[in-house]
Amino acid sequence: MIGQQIVLAARPEGEPKESDFALVETEVPTPGPGEILVRALYVSVDPYQRGRMSEARSYAKSVALGEVMTSQTVGEVIESDDDRFAPGDVVVGQLGWQEYAVARGSALRRVPPSVPPTLALGVLGATGLTAYFGLFEVGRPVPGDTVVVSGAAGAVGQVVGQLARLAGCRTVGIAGGPDKLADLTGEYGYDVGIDYKADDVNGALKAACPDGVDVYFDNVGGELSDLVLRRLALHARVVVCGQVSQYNNQTPELGPRLLGLLIVHRARIEGFLVTDYAPRFGEAIPRLAAWLAAGKLRYREDVTDGLENAPRAFIGMLRGENRGKALVRVAEPG
Repeated sequence: MIGQQIVLAARPEGEPKESDFALVETEVPTPGPGEILVRALYVSVDPYQRGRMSEARSYAKSVALGEVMTSQTVGEVIESDDDRFAPGDVVVGQLGWQEYAVARGSALRRVPPSVPPTLALGVLGATGLTAYFGLFEVGRPVPGDTVVVSGAAGAVGQVVGQLARLAGCRTVGIAGGPDKLADLTGEYGYDVGIDYKADDVNGALKAACPDGVDVYFDNVGGELSDLVLRRLALHARVVVCGQVSQYNNQTPELGPRLLGLLIVHRARIEGFLVTDYAPRFGEAIPRLAAWLAAGKLRYREDVTDGLENAPRAFIGMLRGENRGKALVRVAEPG
């Protein structure tokens, strides 16, 4: 049996191009002892993948040239040599942009039949878990805090704002364009939306946060974050989740050196990886699922059809063209 894969064909220089990827065909592997063969249903498209295309030092090894592009994937078990999984089960794991993958059972998590597969990559998967642990464990909001989120209409940002509201906080979301701005206040319940493409961001932040910013959940970095850091409240917490504005830069972007503001405001800035909290996923997922079932969490998905179109979806996501969680549909269940 032959399956398709998207592999890294070249290291991007600046913004990735579709020619940096290649669609190849390969023999589908046979699972060995303790292994499972999974057929992909959906693959995820996320900003962190841009860093994995680079050879720069990071928290995980780079994708090698000719190697399958890394990603979270939700798929259907075809064959299993692990008693915990049976053909037909839906699972999620780091399986990459490919139609078929073999993995050990310990690397997979079963998706309950009651959960739509896409949610295992979104609000009930790495996206929701990133928002949950980043906000609650790093940001540590308390009722009455003002929480500002950059990239607020994106996959993680849309969840962060809603969780902050559930925690009794006032929420300010920053996104680009009128459609995303409407999503912030209409779909995700942000108290204030700021359009960084059209608004005077500094003035809008001053008006929206008269007492300063208690928690800043940063998905973007760069000049936008410089403006937010100037509005910090006393004992503010800055959660560094992503720096998507910087990922395509070939040389580091020079900017204001604002660490002195951490002294002035006695503030704390901390980066994190959601995988650091893997032992506690079982705590977070039921809470997220309960909020979702109660209608307290809303989400939007941006689905592209066809594995061959994953590079295009990825490039569009980096440009901010998606509204909500970016996914690629590879196959239908069954």
